[in-house]
Amino acid sequence: MTAERKRNRGPSAGPENRRALIAAARVVFAEDGYRAPLSRIAKRAGVGQGSLYRHFPDRKSLALAVFDENLTELELVVADQARTLDDLLGRVIEQTVEHSALLEFAMLERDDREVGGMDERFRAIVDVAVQHEQATGRLAAGVTTADVTLSVSLIAALVSRSPADERRDLALRSWRLLQTGLGSR
Repeated sequence: MTAERKRNRGPSAGPENRRALIAAARVVFAEDGYRAPLSRIAKRAGVGQGSLYRHFPDRKSLALAVFDENLTELELVVADQARTLDDLLGRVIEQTVEHSALLEFAMLERDDREVGGMDERFRAIVDVAVQHEQATGRLAAGVTTADVTLSVSLIAALVSRSPADERRDLALRSWRLLQTGLGSR
């Protein structure tokens, strides 16, 4: 029996492979945590480990790519003026529940400059939502971006330490409680 070799499609496969690797990382990190074998991510993406390392030289760069996509999604939410802080935080909660392993990464690498840049980008996204909500009267005037990001951090900490089947419910219950304190309507 001969093993069937995959045809090398060359550089033209690069963007597709990158997307497949990020999608696979989302699933594998969610299933096995941040320290999951990178070989498992490559296999799930249908690419060789060489391709994985060409796109992402280390685990951190792969996790940052997943975070980047998450933040891009959140930027699209706040760009839509019809969306509310609840819409944004609903999506943040979903991302937190789906990708709690990446919270482990963020904690392990919190002093890293690139991870810090993601944190700054998240605060900027929240700031847009807070300003919009205050302008429309749906958020108490004294609530700051720091208050909202602290609330998200509290929820993320709870979710990351909870059993997978309880995460969504705990996150939603926590957000409802925090809404009262933030004066969100």
